[in-house]
Amino acid sequence: MPFINSKISVKITKEQEVSIKNRLGQAIALIPGKSESWLMVGFEDDYKLYFKGQEFEKIVYVEVQIFGDASKSALASLTTEICNIYNEELEVDKDKIYVKYDLVENWGWNGSNF
Repeated sequence: MPFINSKISVKITKEQEVSIKNRLGQAIALIPGKSESWLMVGFEDDYKLYFKGQEFEKIVYVEVQIFGDASKSALASLTTEICNIYNEELEVDKDKIYVKYDLVENWGWNGSNF
């Protein structure tokens, strides 16, 4: 089960949220064995983010958690697509989009662990 959580410095509309969610659902397939059918997505908009001591009008921090393993090339492809999504949907400059990956060994669901 992948989880993508985004901390976004601007307020987003419901339409933007749905569009980003849909596009992230397609993008997760860049990781072999992952699909939207198990993807959880979260948004924290109007979030205060500071970088290098400055508050930026438009900046995004994306956390991607993936159960199991993923190759560096697959993660690189996903980073490219995540940056494209936020750039196109919210006009955030790509150099203000940061992506963090966690490969999770243990994940619980429905009363047990995978």
